[in-house]
Amino acid sequence: MRFESLKNIKGVHNMANFIDKLLGSSTKTSTSPEDYTEIDLSKYEEVLEDEPAETYVKIAEVSNINQVSQLKQEIYNGNILIVDISNIRGDDLLRDRILKELKDVVIDVHGDIAGVKGSTVIVTPTGIKIDRSKLTGGKY
Repeated sequence: MRFESLKNIKGVHNMANFIDKLLGSSTKTSTSPEDYTEIDLSKYEEVLEDEPAETYVKIAEVSNINQVSQLKQEIYNGNILIVDISNIRGDDLLRDRILKELKDVVIDVHGDIAGVKGSTVIVTPTGIKIDRSKLTGGKY
């Protein structure tokens, strides 16, 4: 009986590890270069320069408070931002201040803001909401 209960605990631990890997863990784990695979997506990318768009998805990286005004302007211009905050994750005060500024803009324009994994934030302008449910294998 004692062995069986230990086996169940190990099974729960393995399941928790699997779920953490699948959904992203809230705890920091070390990664090695072998954990990464470089994928060349250039053959899937196509630039349609002749076709202007109303809304663009822009990738940003923030490392100081001076960059926030440009990010805010992009939201006011109606663009969607995917913001990498990994450079400021260790500075709680700076991170909170930047995220508050972005949230204030979102409230102002009736957009949305959500964290993705640990170091990425999506910010959307007016009329675009972020669905927080995860699509997996064609299921909601």
